[in-house]
Amino acid sequence: MTIVEQGGGAAPQAPDLIKETTTQAFGKDVIEESKRQPVLIDFWAPWCGPCRQLTPILEKAVKAAKGKVKLVKMNIDEHPTIPGQMGIQSIPAVVAFVDGRPADYFMGAVPETQVTAFIEKLTEGVVGEGEPNIAEILKEAEAVLAEGDPAAAAQIYAEVLAVDATNIAALAGLAKCYVTSGAIEQAKQTLAIVPESKRNDAAISAVQAAIDLAEQAQSLGPVGELEQKVAANPLDHQARFDLATALNAAGKRAEATGQLLEIVRRDRKWNDDGARKQLVQFFEAWGGADEATIDGRRRLSTILFS
Repeated sequence: MTIVEQGGGAAPQAPDLIKETTTQAFGKDVIEESKRQPVLIDFWAPWCGPCRQLTPILEKAVKAAKGKVKLVKMNIDEHPTIPGQMGIQSIPAVVAFVDGRPADYFMGAVPETQVTAFIEKLTEGVVGEGEPNIAEILKEAEAVLAEGDPAAAAQIYAEVLAVDATNIAALAGLAKCYVTSGAIEQAKQTLAIVPESKRNDAAISAVQAAIDLAEQAQSLGPVGELEQKVAANPLDHQARFDLATALNAAGKRAEATGQLLEIVRRDRKWNDDGARKQLVQFFEAWGGADEATIDGRRRLSTILFS
């Protein structure tokens, strides 16, 4: 599911977006339809001057929303029951329905900017016809990366960034692809694009932690040599610490966790609680939902509170 595939549909024409309703059709046109997407119900009457001012503004804004919202109009002279039940006492009155229930409203012939802002707030996160479903595409990229294909995942993230250059999830995902591929400098360059105000985002922090760990591992020797050092002297905590960092860089998360937990078990205070702190950095880099994180936290708690 790529952006190209998502964007192939044609936007609905005005008749699909804007319609008149009746008391009998209100349930289908407004309540049921709002379970699929937001619906504005515009209560009006032919004698209402402000209604005539508001109607073209509403229609223009709804068309500009490209299918994210629909407009349903009800003539209260011909169909007074519904507005009466809803307590509508003056018109024009516009009520937004979401998931079958009223979610927001405004009254009077408000300016176009206010109508546009109202619709934008109402449709935040809603995908319009012909627009890419960014959330679904990001999920696909994450799944592809988890399956072990960082190159393909990076391409999907890049497609998202071509549409939304500041998408934090896509920037973090692309940087993670680079880290996974060993392209640390490219990962750092990607994170440099992130605005300062978003640097503390959990996804960004996780990738930064992964970069820091990868850079630590670059200065270490081969895993085999570090394993020999630990075998020769099980109390060489620095060698065991370095081994854990190297194992993590090699994708051996359970083994890396085990080495750090062994340090915590033998000498919690070593290097100013360094083993536990490194474990926390591992967990941040892996993500809270990762099985290695969940298992590692459980095992750490067992040691700390036994």
